[in-house]
Amino acid sequence: MRTGILAILGVLPLIRGRRADERSPRMQITHSDRVHVTVVTICGSVDSLTADALTEHLIGHVNDGRIRLVADFSSVEYTSSAGLRSLLIAVKGSRKLGGDFRIAALHPNVERVLVLSGFTSILKIFADVDSAVASFGSA
Repeated sequence: MRTGILAILGVLPLIRGRRADERSPRMQITHSDRVHVTVVTICGSVDSLTADALTEHLIGHVNDGRIRLVADFSSVEYTSSAGLRSLLIAVKGSRKLGGDFRIAALHPNVERVLVLSGFTSILKIFADVDSAVASFGSA
């Protein structure tokens, strides 16, 4: 049940019954499994209009036991504070269950937001997805 970790993190009110793989013109989310790591690929903007869908998607993976997550941000050129909140929820949720959430392939604009907000001290950031996946070691 997906409400478990959301209730623990106090973000249950954020989810408004949307499907985790919902697509909008502003953001698309896909994922692929790489043996022991789930790679979530985000395309578009992560902002107040799309952050809830991202949160639901990421926490859905955590609730399904996929607690080793890498977010591929190679196609994200903008994130707002709402997007940062989604990332924080994902990292807290996965770490609470013994996993981790890592981010890869940041555009300079997004990296600047993470630096200015202090998120670079919270998240492990990698130049590319393969490096982020490899950082988890073997299963």
